[in-house]
Amino acid sequence: MSHQFHSTVLREYDIRGIIGETLGPDDARAIGRGFATLLRRAGGNKVAVGYDGRVSSPMLEHALIEGLTASGVDVVRVGMGATPMLYYAEASMEDVQGGIQITGSHNPANYNGFKMVFMGRPFFGADIQQLGIMAAAGDWLDGQGEAESREIIDAYVDRMLEGLAGIPVESLASLKIAWDAGNGAAGPALELLTAKLPGEHHLLFTQVDGTFPNHHPDPTEEKNLADLKALVAEKNLDFGLAFDGDGDRIGAIDGEGRVIWGDQLLMIYAEDLLLQQPGATIIADVKASKALFDHVANLGGEPVMWKTGHSLIKSKMKEIDSPLAGEMSGHVFFAHQYYGFDDALYAAIRLIAASARLGKSVTQLRGEMPAMVNTPELRFQVDESRKFAVVDEVKQRLASSGATVNATDGVRVDTADGWWLLRASNTQDVLVARAESDSEAGLDRLMGQIDDQLAASGLERGPQAGH
Repeated sequence: MSHQFHSTVLREYDIRGIIGETLGPDDARAIGRGFATLLRRAGGNKVAVGYDGRVSSPMLEHALIEGLTASGVDVVRVGMGATPMLYYAEASMEDVQGGIQITGSHNPANYNGFKMVFMGRPFFGADIQQLGIMAAAGDWLDGQGEAESREIIDAYVDRMLEGLAGIPVESLASLKIAWDAGNGAAGPALELLTAKLPGEHHLLFTQVDGTFPNHHPDPTEEKNLADLKALVAEKNLDFGLAFDGDGDRIGAIDGEGRVIWGDQLLMIYAEDLLLQQPGATIIADVKASKALFDHVANLGGEPVMWKTGHSLIKSKMKEIDSPLAGEMSGHVFFAHQYYGFDDALYAAIRLIAASARLGKSVTQLRGEMPAMVNTPELRFQVDESRKFAVVDEVKQRLASSGATVNATDGVRVDTADGWWLLRASNTQDVLVARAESDSEAGLDRLMGQIDDQLAASGLERGPQAGH
């Protein structure tokens, strides 16, 4: 018996596809068989399985468990919840050696997929490709595993609350916070969490609904924060927090409705963390503002710029023993007093804690940040076979021009005006660009440099990539 995956499904950081078109129960079964076989060969025998609130998730969970048990691995079902709840199960259950979450993350409602942890490390890249090779060859062990269910949500919520240890309750009692779960899988845990927090809490869309009737669950797009902004303004709240569909990415606004982007949140977390762990190494991805790297250095920390992608960042954290990392996309990773995985609810708790320890409101912390002019992430279609080649061509041209280039992930160019970035997406047939300056005129010059480089490679920025 063997199985062939659709060519688009096995991706760099996870497995993802469109239900009924590129992804279905047979794929889930094959993923289970391959993962179980690899785990058994590595000496493991038990996997935790969770799923998000999408309509197709229970079906995929059923098929995945069939595959895992058919290859002789036992399964602990932790039920419907956020991806970090599954990560917590894998990290905290002593008899479990792997974890799989069924989730479409922030993709449209007709998508779904799988995020995986193997023997305490992210399972991505070559690991995921290996599942495809094994499926095509039918290279699976046979066996008879068993499945059991365990309730973990209460323990998970209590563990997150430890992020407020040592902070006097009276300093939190006056807080007024808005929370938007976006009808995603974090809703039930958010209800339990806020019920145990001091202060006043206003919750939006905690009812899990895989059709996402209120807005798309991606807090990195400002239009999806409209309901949160309205609530903060109407109730005169201190700040607002939002979560993506599977609860591993955070979005935030301050009391004035200003967005606090991923790299700006990391500036706050870094300031708090470096008081507790002076000189620590803090990682951010190549899309993050220069202001963040400067801020970490000015506070005596060691800033490290690394590749975009939650699996890549988590691996780098382990490698260099970093206590904190983050991405522009709202993935935040705390290894300091936590497990090192991306957990947006825990990141929310740490924002509350940081504000209290630093003695400044979230609005004040946001207001103290340097005013930079930057583009959002600009994406434009380029043929899959060309995207990496274009980045290499740009690198070669810049090398001969004497420009200051960081080639960690694509090309990031520092100029007197600011910086610009061009990189190939690992998950889509697009190039990603971003630029930042301290003035509109500077930003226009930087965008001109990007356009010139693209033109030299026979491309142009499409209409969707204007700033």
